[in-house]
Amino acid sequence: MSDLQLVIVTGLSGAGKTQAVRCLEDLGFFCVDNLPPTLIPKFAELVSQSGGKIKKIALVIDIRGGEFFDSVPEILEQLSREGIKYEILFLEASDETLVRRFKELRRRHPLNPEGSVLECIREERKRLEELRGKANKIIDTTDLSPQQLKEEIFNLYGEGQEKNVITITVMSFGFKYGLPLDADLVIDVRFLPNPYYIKEMRNLTGNDPLVTKYVMDSEVTQGFLAKFNDLMTFLLPHYIKEGKTSLVIAIGCTGGQHRSVVLANEIGKKLAELNYRVKVKHRDEKRVLGGRE
Repeated sequence: MSDLQLVIVTGLSGAGKTQAVRCLEDLGFFCVDNLPPTLIPKFAELVSQSGGKIKKIALVIDIRGGEFFDSVPEILEQLSREGIKYEILFLEASDETLVRRFKELRRRHPLNPEGSVLECIREERKRLEELRGKANKIIDTTDLSPQQLKEEIFNLYGEGQEKNVITITVMSFGFKYGLPLDADLVIDVRFLPNPYYIKEMRNLTGNDPLVTKYVMDSEVTQGFLAKFNDLMTFLLPHYIKEGKTSLVIAIGCTGGQHRSVVLANEIGKKLAELNYRVKVKHRDEKRVLGGRE
């Protein structure tokens, strides 16, 4: 229990608790939203039996808990008695900001779905006064963008972690088998010289040195890679600045066997040399070659 970091995330509805817990999840916290407060001690006990596999927990408790929420003060006292250390992160915003957010999202307030949003916000604020007084950290999100809130969470709980980490997946694929559903950027390399028409390479893949040399020896390939590397050098810092944590670059040729495999390997290598976290995947490399590549 002494090694367990338990963060209880609470605060006003619409103040950004969902965004905050997503940020904590990116920081390696095991997150549970809307856990009944009475289950917190038992949950902490179960985590302690994980053999150290789970060391950071973030639990969201708020007014959605209904009658269960009223037991929060007692549960916090129980945690203290049992020697379970915790801290409370409380999120709030001005009444005007919260009303605007509810109207923009067309959401009903959980305290009284049929009532006035402003009245519900004021009532919720009163009911949370005691919990706010116990909070270790309070964030006012009135003037914060989602990215700024992410920065706040990182500054509070991201100690020892790299800031603005992005994981890049470079995936080769064949257009004949469909576009990858999770692709952020799709690059068509069917304009490159095609090894399929060279008899001794037809049944090889882009991971074979013979195919790699054939594709990479082309001036067109070298020109494309130079321009693409310039594009990535420009784009990636901006993606990171906007808070993007993962990027899937899909490189496609006709069958996903030759050209796209070579280019995915080469692009992955270049990005790794720039100290990005890179994974290279070949979606269609192992498919049986049939027809034109």
